[in-house]
Amino acid sequence: MDEHLIPALARATLDSAGSRRRDERWLADAWADDRTRVLVLQQHARFPVTTAAPRPELVLCSPGQAPEGERYLLGEDTDGTAYFAVRAKPGAEPQPAPGTRLVSLRHVGALLGGRDAGLATHAVALAHWHAEHRFCGRCGSPTRIEAAGHVRVCDNDGAEHFPRIDPAVIMLVHRERDGVEECLLARNPAWPVGRYSVLAGFVEPGESLERAVAREVAEEVGVAVTDPVYVGSQPWPFPRSLMVGYFARAVGSAPRTDHEEISDIRWFTRDGLRAAIDRGEVLLPGPVSIAHKLIERWYGGQLPEGEWADRPGGS
Repeated sequence: MDEHLIPALARATLDSAGSRRRDERWLADAWADDRTRVLVLQQHARFPVTTAAPRPELVLCSPGQAPEGERYLLGEDTDGTAYFAVRAKPGAEPQPAPGTRLVSLRHVGALLGGRDAGLATHAVALAHWHAEHRFCGRCGSPTRIEAAGHVRVCDNDGAEHFPRIDPAVIMLVHRERDGVEECLLARNPAWPVGRYSVLAGFVEPGESLERAVAREVAEEVGVAVTDPVYVGSQPWPFPRSLMVGYFARAVGSAPRTDHEEISDIRWFTRDGLRAAIDRGEVLLPGPVSIAHKLIERWYGGQLPEGEWADRPGGS
């Protein structure tokens, strides 16, 4: 696949070092090694990046410079360098150094290189999970961190709890009309004026991904689809989704049951979409999202970024 079409948060390059997570000797040695790099997460899972480089880069520190807080193993590089994240305790957050600033993954993920995007995505996903799962779902007792941040254990009943991931489908619906290819984009009434995107929804219990694609499209816009084709996937840790991308071909109408999430739908030819974007009439989802990549893959090339709604910048 063209590197440009790989979803921004799916570009991880490190070995996740899963076999090291319960090796206490290796973990202790890695934490004592000055070559080890640490990403410090602060309030709202923000992290520091450089501002002077051509594009932002993660600001990593040594273990000795890291503040107190929860520690997660993120992986290991080909040269043996270990990478951790530390979620700083409230009140222990370090101040950003000159030439750096604190940002969120949503704002800066598309601008980071593959290694940094993978590190930040992994760290933010774990931080969100730990923040929401401090108690056992079976007995309600407090849980503690194990396996270098990838398991929580209940000391009362011994239950092990693993990070939760919610699968969701996200699909670009297309059709051919009078020999011309069109794609369907929809608008949520809560979005900024002019914002349009592809459709998406969570997978229900007992449902396959393909059936979820057909059900969500029918419910949200009243269109029947067939032939869902898998395109790619992307972690979306806001707080814990995995977005599974599809193309789906429209073949007719279907009963629409959801009249709240979608306020408007439009069919675009490739030329029509480009013209609407150039006029400022349509805002696409930002390039950190797989939605943007699905649209560009259908379009056949890069689309102008313009003033998209979640443009990177700020924190």
